[in-house]
Amino acid sequence: MTKARFIDPLTDFGFKFLFGREPDKDILIELLNALFQGEKHIVDLSYSPTEHGGESSKEKKVLFDLVCTGKDDEKFIIEMQRTGQEYFKDRCVFYMSRLISSQLPKGSTNWNTPLKEVYLIGIMEFQFNNINSNYMHNIALMNKDTGKVFYKGMGYKFLELPNFDKQGDEIESDLDKWFYLLKNMSRLDKIPAFLDKRVFQKIFKIAEVSKLTKEERELYESDLKAKSDWNGGMDWAKKQAAQQGLEQGLQQGLEQGLEQGKLQEKIEIAKNMKTKGMSDEDISELTGLSIEEIQEL
Repeated sequence: MTKARFIDPLTDFGFKFLFGREPDKDILIELLNALFQGEKHIVDLSYSPTEHGGESSKEKKVLFDLVCTGKDDEKFIIEMQRTGQEYFKDRCVFYMSRLISSQLPKGSTNWNTPLKEVYLIGIMEFQFNNINSNYMHNIALMNKDTGKVFYKGMGYKFLELPNFDKQGDEIESDLDKWFYLLKNMSRLDKIPAFLDKRVFQKIFKIAEVSKLTKEERELYESDLKAKSDWNGGMDWAKKQAAQQGLEQGLQQGLEQGLEQGKLQEKIEIAKNMKTKGMSDEDISELTGLSIEEIQEL
């Protein structure tokens, strides 16, 4: 289906294949350290379950793309978002609040222990039209009068990929290199000379499409097709809406269907994996679905 040399890191399969595997966790550690730019230094992390339920069956279950825990028990939520949603920021706040509230056991009133740090990193293939033209957004809880950070134990970092338009001779920092890699990797046919750090060499080595196993290749092709079909459907829907003057109604309908569509895409991929005889544990690791959800397919 694809003649590209390297995996697209902005597919569900590609992102988890490159950044979500324990043996290669040094890749995600390097990315996080570039994003925090000295604000904090991550030396190790472990992957946590991506499914997070509430205290009761009535509370909405959360399914993260990736969740990692640092050596000091700080949490990192990494979300990859393909298109904008009216309430995307609300969802990010909800995700953050779920991991914060779960730190205090139900019924506990003990405030003698500080909360563990929680950060959400959003990798976005769309633009925050109401913020600015920056490609990196650092969001923190701060005092509006003084401009000083009020609480350092939580924060959001949004990578707005469409706003990054630097070419090779304009790359200045490790952060720029990561943005360039995320946005352009699937279109490259060789490793750019400026991506000379060991971690980038490792990523490109892992990302060789020709080195995928038969099962991995089929999963990746399935993911690529789903992304292509989804993008094509979005383009067609927008054209139809523009012709019929239904932009507002379309946006509302799309926003309601995006989260369900993302889950359905993972379910289809999981079904394909089951037919290939892969274990429930491997399927869960690659798709983010729970073992129970996979067993019900």
